[in-house]
Amino acid sequence: MEIEEVLHSLLKLLAILFKLFCFPAIFAWIVTVTYQVNQWAEKETSGLIKEILPADSVDSATKLIFANALYFKGAWDEKFDASVTKETFDGFKVLGLPYKQGEDRSRFSMYFFLPDANDGLPALVEKVSSESQFLERHLPYQKVGVGEFRIPKFKVSFGFEASNVLKGLGLVLPFSGDGITEMVNSPVSSNLHVSSIFQKSFIEVNEEGTEAAAAAATAGVIKLRALMVEEKINFVADHPYFFLIREDATGVVLFVGSVLNPLVD
Repeated sequence: MEIEEVLHSLLKLLAILFKLFCFPAIFAWIVTVTYQVNQWAEKETSGLIKEILPADSVDSATKLIFANALYFKGAWDEKFDASVTKETFDGFKVLGLPYKQGEDRSRFSMYFFLPDANDGLPALVEKVSSESQFLERHLPYQKVGVGEFRIPKFKVSFGFEASNVLKGLGLVLPFSGDGITEMVNSPVSSNLHVSSIFQKSFIEVNEEGTEAAAAAATAGVIKLRALMVEEKINFVADHPYFFLIREDATGVVLFVGSVLNPLVD
């Protein structure tokens, strides 16, 4: 089988499994290429992310652009029902709201971590990032009644250039002079490496559920306090908290963020 046939078959397989889309680009046409990638990101995120590549991110030296997008839209299993999954710990509460399950076996939930103190978010985030297996030990599994229950509607968007962060975590090879040369079978692949990685996320939460998207382009132990099922707990998110969206069967966290002021997008 010729190499072209192998590549064609591989592209078809990747398109089916991962919705891969490839197209040739003339990088001398900087504005056109930037527009094409941004149009793709907008389409794949249902309009939530309109620009993943900044205006000055492509130049005539660009040889290749990798882009990926993640779009999530989930409706609450029961729209803000008064009986929800929740547990309370020393210093914070955790609320879990499940999404309606689709045809597959995926089980998604959104979790809200609310510190007891109005200024307790930084300390709580520090615990999450420093304690091993924090989520596994603190995600709630018991349903309890809820007294006063308020979570504000909010929108969150965030974007940054991720190269320095990844290098700081030890991922340096792709950024070296020929870091990804062997990935591309092309005359232009000589000294091919990653120059920039742009990441953008958007999430909106309301009474109906959650709509979220993410796109990227490469150019001290807290002890559980036991609760009786009959006990009702108040959950009033009237001060800063953080949240995450998780696939519960695999434990994969898709989105994580914090809300300081729900009135600010």
